[in-house]
Amino acid sequence: MGYSSTHISAVETGRKMPTLRFSRSADLAFGTSGTADTFEREWREIRHGSLLEGFPEYVGYEGRAVEIRLYEIGIIPGLLQTPGYARVLADSAVRRGAITTDQADERVALVAERQAALVRMPLPLVFVALDESCIRRSIGDAGAMDAQLAQLIEFAEQSNTMFQVVPFDMSHRPFNLPITVLTMPDRSLMSYAESSQRGHLERESTAVLPMLTAYHQLQAESPSQAASVAMIEQVRKGTP
Repeated sequence: MGYSSTHISAVETGRKMPTLRFSRSADLAFGTSGTADTFEREWREIRHGSLLEGFPEYVGYEGRAVEIRLYEIGIIPGLLQTPGYARVLADSAVRRGAITTDQADERVALVAERQAALVRMPLPLVFVALDESCIRRSIGDAGAMDAQLAQLIEFAEQSNTMFQVVPFDMSHRPFNLPITVLTMPDRSLMSYAESSQRGHLERESTAVLPMLTAYHQLQAESPSQAASVAMIEQVRKGTP
């Protein structure tokens, strides 16, 4: 593993906290990388205990996916959030008593950590379809929201991304709730969805394939990236 027996013993007995590097080294040593029960998963659950059950495990897969497909309603997804936008959401959870201030800081830090996965090499392909509510619902003050909308436009300009806004008047939608579909390096598929209580990671490709097909249908029926960016520009100018 590249660690001394003293260091490993200290982690085993709880005198030292494991790091992400330590956890991944343990997975390599025990041959558990890529399985459902990894040391990396345990590390993420320890570090992000305030997050929904299942989400830390999902983040581990997200960081290795070669293709990421997102559909979101109401809130800009974490992979595209500015620090200011993420902070407003985290502070709101603190005011509701849902999390502590320390946990809010962890959530904001996790947003930055996840976004780092978007610039790893080779670059993953990232497809994003946002319901129109995401860009019209104001989060934070006018300056914070304008910076977030500008971030979406910048995201759309990247060579490895595809961005679309799904308008309110699009009657046929294959999804009623947010959904994420991941394609892993071995071309296996998995999906992630959340309820109010927990997140669910589906690893059976036969169950995920219909979601991928539905996502393609959503892309085909949604406005183009150019039209979507133009819509955001209109929102930034305050025009309908």
